[in-house]
Amino acid sequence: MTTKQYTQDQLAAQAIGHWSGEAAKHVIGSLRAALAEEDLTQPHWWILNHAAGAPATWQRPALTDRLTRYADPGTDFEAVYDDLTARGWLVETHGALTLTVEGEAGRLRAHDRNAAVHTRMREGIDTAAYAATIDVLRRMVANLGGDGDLPS
Repeated sequence: MTTKQYTQDQLAAQAIGHWSGEAAKHVIGSLRAALAEEDLTQPHWWILNHAAGAPATWQRPALTDRLTRYADPGTDFEAVYDDLTARGWLVETHGALTLTVEGEAGRLRAHDRNAAVHTRMREGIDTAAYAATIDVLRRMVANLGGDGDLPS
């Protein structure tokens, strides 16, 4: 894909709110479309990854508390846990969440779909430019009173 080139002055005159919003809309939309191919939402994806990363450690309330800040308002995490359990992808033992073999296979398929979106998104953008962009955005967030720390 070829993107038109602009001068530094032309770029510096642009509204960050517009471009950060456009970027968010397209990145999130592309990731959600990729996950939808597995009949998953972003909250499904987040739960699968947390359960895979720390088997039998997370319980619903603690994981919901951790993920709520990233979710759309009104996200029903209980319905997502129930869906993953009904699919046979997630089991709870004494309240602790663990992926099943089927759940890990689904998570890996979704990972591959997300990786393809990330590859497409970063086409023509080297790591230094990407890192600088993230750093600028997180500093803007912090300057305006938000949390500029990287998520843990």
